[in-house]
Amino acid sequence: MPPSKQLGTQGRQDGDEAEIIERARKGDAEAFGVLVERYQRRVANVALAVVHNQDDAIELAQETFVRAYENLSKFESRSSFSTWLYRIAANLAIDFWRREGRHVVLRGEDAENEMRRLPSDRGDSFKDASRKELSARLTAALEELTPEHRTVILLREVEGLSYDEISEVLQCPRGTVMSRLHYARNRLRELLKDIPEG
Repeated sequence: MPPSKQLGTQGRQDGDEAEIIERARKGDAEAFGVLVERYQRRVANVALAVVHNQDDAIELAQETFVRAYENLSKFESRSSFSTWLYRIAANLAIDFWRREGRHVVLRGEDAENEMRRLPSDRGDSFKDASRKELSARLTAALEELTPEHRTVILLREVEGLSYDEISEVLQCPRGTVMSRLHYARNRLRELLKDIPEG
């Protein structure tokens, strides 16, 4: 059956994906374009989890795919292609964040939407805090976290990656992921504890 019948962006078709990767390795630009379409949103979200600036995240996603294309020969099938991409994106984003300094830019609805997805035991009253207050407090709280802590909590809580996937993306033990996640959750709760309820 023609490969074009299998090139949809929905779901993961492991056999199909292996074939597309192999074609891309041999210089098939169209095949690599399929991989870009399939993963560009998720890769940008991984970068956004670190840098919190949409323009920067888009540039970092583009750089991720350039690096991936240049290094396709180094990709080993032991891990999934998506995890390999996320690892490149996370490393680039953390390096960028360290180089450019702390400049989290989350405003208005973006901040509120992300806050709703972060862990909290405050229930609806927490979500009902004013948009402006949430934006300002979330920005300040996230700036207090290291890029490693911010990345791990957002990969888990916003992107929904498993501990094992995060471990593979960040190239650290599962226990380190759990430890960082525990610390980041507690630190955010501590920093946001005085947001008015009700």
